[in-house]
Order: sequence, then C-alpha cells, then structure tokens
Amino acid sequence: MADASGFGLGHAVVLLAAGVIAVPLFRRLGLGSVLGYLAAGLLIGPFGLKLFDDPETLLHIAELGVVLFLFVIGLEMRPRKLWKMRRQIFGLGAAQVLTCGALLTLIGMTAGLSPAVAAVGAMGFVLSSTAVIMQMLEEEGETATPEGQRAIAILLLEDLAIVPLLALVALWAVVNGRAEASTTPLWMDLGIALGALAALIAAGRWLLDPFFGLIARAGAREVLTAAALLVVLGSALFMQAAGLSMAMGAFLAGVLLSESNFRHQLEADIEPFRGLLLGLFFLSVGMSLNLATVVAEWRLVLGGVIAFMVVKAAGIYGIARIAGSTHRDAIHRAALFAQGGEFAFVLYAAALGVGLFDARVGAIMSAVVILSMALTPLVLIVSNRMRRAAPVSLDGIDAASDLHGRVLVIGFGRFAQVVSQTLLARRVKLALIETDVDMIRAAGNFGFKIHYGDGTRLDVLHASGAATAEAILVCVDKPEAADRIVELCRSEFPLAKLYVRAFDRGHSLRLIKAGVEFQIRELFESALVFGHEVLTGLGFDEDQARDAVDDVRERDEQRVELELVGGLEAGRKMLRGNMTTPEPEPFFPPPKGEAA
Repeated sequence: MADASGFGLGHAVVLLAAGVIAVPLFRRLGLGSVLGYLAAGLLIGPFGLKLFDDPETLLHIAELGVVLFLFVIGLEMRPRKLWKMRRQIFGLGAAQVLTCGALLTLIGMTAGLSPAVAAVGAMGFVLSSTAVIMQMLEEEGETATPEGQRAIAILLLEDLAIVPLLALVALWAVVNGRAEASTTPLWMDLGIALGALAALIAAGRWLLDPFFGLIARAGAREVLTAAALLVVLGSALFMQAAGLSMAMGAFLAGVLLSESNFRHQLEADIEPFRGLLLGLFFLSVGMSLNLATVVAEWRLVLGGVIAFMVVKAAGIYGIARIAGSTHRDAIHRAALFAQGGEFAFVLYAAALGVGLFDARVGAIMSAVVILSMALTPLVLIVSNRMRRAAPVSLDGIDAASDLHGRVLVIGFGRFAQVVSQTLLARRVKLALIETDVDMIRAAGNFGFKIHYGDGTRLDVLHASGAATAEAILVCVDKPEAADRIVELCRSEFPLAKLYVRAFDRGHSLRLIKAGVEFQIRELFESALVFGHEVLTGLGFDEDQARDAVDDVRERDEQRVELELVGGLEAGRKMLRGNMTTPEPEPFFPPPKGEAA
C-alpha cells in the first residue's frame, strides 16, 4: 500500500533487495559498493524497470544519509584538530575550487556556453561528491590518514562554497531583472549564514552535553537514540534554513560533540541509520540519470564527462603538487575528486529557477554530474592499479653487504627488539636486516645498526651472512614472508639453526612440518603470563595459578601433536570452552540396583 507520496511497503522491499543483491556482487567483482548502488538504482528507476517514477523525492529523503555520515566524521574531529586543519581547509581547499572552477569555465565557454552559464555549470561540477568520496575513503581505510584528512578539509571548503555560489546566482537574477521581490541582498545572506554558524557553535558548546546528560539519566536507551537523531537533523535543518548545507550543520554538530562523554554511544546509535540512508542516496542518484537525455545528447554528455573530469583532475593534480604532495598522492586525489557531486543539483536547480539555465542545459549538466559520480569507483580502480609503490629512499641507510654475525636477525619489529636484548646481554654478535626504512632510522636513534635488506631474496641472505651464521632468527610480521625465508634457508643454508616467530596456529604447524629448530606463536607466552597475573589478582594462590598455566601449556602441546596428524580441527577436544556441554540422560531411569 502506497502513501500520499507514492511510496509504499513494496517500494521499500525493492530498495532493500536492490542493495542486498547489487552491493555484494559489485564488491565481489572489485567495483565497490558505490557503483553497485548506482547500477541498482538505474535498473529499478524510471529509465529501467520503472519500479519508481519520482526519484527526486527519494533523493531528498536519502540526503539524510550524507548528513548522518558527516555527523559521524565530525565526531572524530576534535575542535583542536579542526583548527589545525584551517590552512588545508581555506588554503588548499580554496585553491582547488578556484583553479578548477576557472579551468572548467573556459571549457564551457569553448563549447559555446555564455560566460555566466559556463561558470555556474563549472562551479557545480567543481563541488565534488561528499558522499562518494567519503564512502571510497572509508572502504579504502584512508579516512584517518594524512591524505584522507586533506580530502576531508577540501570537502569542508566545498560545502562552505555553496553559499556564495547560490548568492552569485541570485545576484545574476537581480542584475538581469529575473529576481523575485523578496530576494535578499548578498550581505544579508552572508550575515545570516555567519550568525547561524555562531549560534550552532554556542549551542553545541554550552547546551548539548547537559542535554544528553539529562536524557541519559532518564535511563531510556531509545530516547537517547531519538535525541541523537534530533540533534543531527535539527542542526542540519537549521543550517539549511540559514542558506548553508545540511551536511555542514551535521558535521559541526559532530565536532561539537566530539569531546562529549556520550560520543561513542552517539556513534553507535547513528551508525545503522547512516549506512542505510547513505545506500538509499546512491540508489536514488542512479535512478535520477535521465537516459533519454543521455541518448538524445550523447555527444555533448559524453564529451562533457570526459572534458570536465580530465581537466578537473589535471587542475587538482597541479594544486596538489604545488602544495607539496607526492606524485602518488596527487594522482590519487585527482582520481578521487574528479567527479561532480550532489551540491551541483542544488546549484543547477537554482540556476534553472531564475532562468540562467534552460531545461536542456540543466538536463545535460545533471547527466554529466551523475555519470561522473558513477565513473569515480572505476577511475579509482584504474588509478590504484597504475600507481606504483613509492620508491624507498635509502638516504643514510646502508644496504646489506658482506655482513658477518653469529646470529642473523631478519625483521626488527617489536618482537625482534625484545629478543635481541637477551642475545646482546651475552655479547652475541648480531647481523640485523629490515625492510622498513622508518624502523631502521628510529632504531638508529637507540644505538642499533640495521641494514636494509629483504630476507625473502636469496642474494640478500648471502649478503647478510646467512651462509656463515650459526642461527637465523626469522622475526618478520607476514607469515607468507616467513615461510619463504624458511624455505630458502632450509634449501641453501642447511647448517644454520632456524628460530621463527609464528603468526598463528596454522603458521606454527607449517613451521614444525618445515623442520625449524624452534617456533613460537608471537602471543602465546605473553598470554599465559597475562592469565597467571589475572588468576593471582582474583585471589588464587601462586601454586594454583602456576598449575593452571602448566596445564594450558601441556594441553596445547597435546593439541599441536593431534593437529599435525589430523589438521586444525583434530585438537578441538583439548580446548576448553565457556559453554557447558549437557550430559545425555536416558528417557527412562533404570530400575534400582541396575547399572545405567
């Protein structure tokens, strides 16, 4: 049954089914969830299976997903951290927006558009998609990296830029006699926006924490969730009423609550809504792609997508390099920001409303933006595959060559650092090699001479003295690398004793089968010591704690013996669980005097 807006339970089921089917499929294909949502939206929309005929209404609802996403990001941004980013926001962000805006305006004018139409079309495309970029950063695990933080700073500036851009459209309407009588002057719009920002910051500083404290004391979990949604959506609506973006309001609310005692609770409460609504946003964007316009104007649409994305990417790359980014990071940022975004729809609608755009130009520009958003995951995939690993700088670092040590240590992370202390205490001569140049430099500050060398290469092992070493200690992090080193050493240096750090049980079993002298799971002994201390802290005496640890060690040895023969599942019976297994009982008790 549908409501007045035309949406009913059946539509909700279709939306959920589209996401559930498309997203896992596209992620399995390595194309990412964003492209999956967009493709699913195109399939079920008015230009596909026609299951929906009003994607714009759905898009307005789904924008709440972007709002909640920015709120969660804001929770991770403490005010001091945001203040430290001010140069990136107003320096790097402004430089990128202005440079790309100028370049794309020239492209539009070259295509025959008037300067005003070209400028608005260009600036709409310059405002990259916050939803797409944040989703891609999250999927790549780069949100908290320096490059991810720079991306967020640029997005914040772009969110702020929508205000003066809308004001410029209104100014064009005034100059050309297209403005309504109620149009407010530019200075008033800016004043209202700044006043709203100040009011929201003041409310967040002095009202939000006491408000949530009052709600928490009521003891109703669902009310706290409702209060979190109220604050996020209320802040977003307040900012929208002042002429700013809803995303900006939600982000500021998150920043203001980032130092609250309720931060983690709020994040947990918002997360389910955020994920669902953000997926709905991408679905609705896919539905909004007007295939009729794409087919009828395919030359302009295709040319616009290619020209705008290539020129914008070139501008972003140039600004990034001027700002000091590496070639690798600049390429990645250019690929990430090369698309248009959701704010383009707002700007184009305003331009259409005052007569700056006609219906044809508005449809073509919107199609260009939507297609660019759909292409972003593919562009990133190509970019990531083309990006070469950054060359390692060995300035001040010596490569392994003609080393001689009684013991060769391969890998010098936390594990090897502790191991080395026992050997150095008895003045055992060590040859140390490592591939992490930052670790080599850091260890040098503490009196260690470590050479650069990859222990998985036979020539490096020879250069590191493996042929004359009495013992070789394999202390690398990756089990695959450790297996390769063990294989090489067993084949080429059979006289050397192998002592290997194991990653887990499976790795430990492989090492035993490979015939190493000694292997130890990196966390096993420390976990036993930890358990011993917990038992004594709970009141068990020293003998009881020691017996328990000895019992665990003995059972583990027996488990390993069983697993070497029958695989990992063979030793399950030696592992204690916290679930009580019920003993089977007969249906009828045996008569007295008879054995059961």
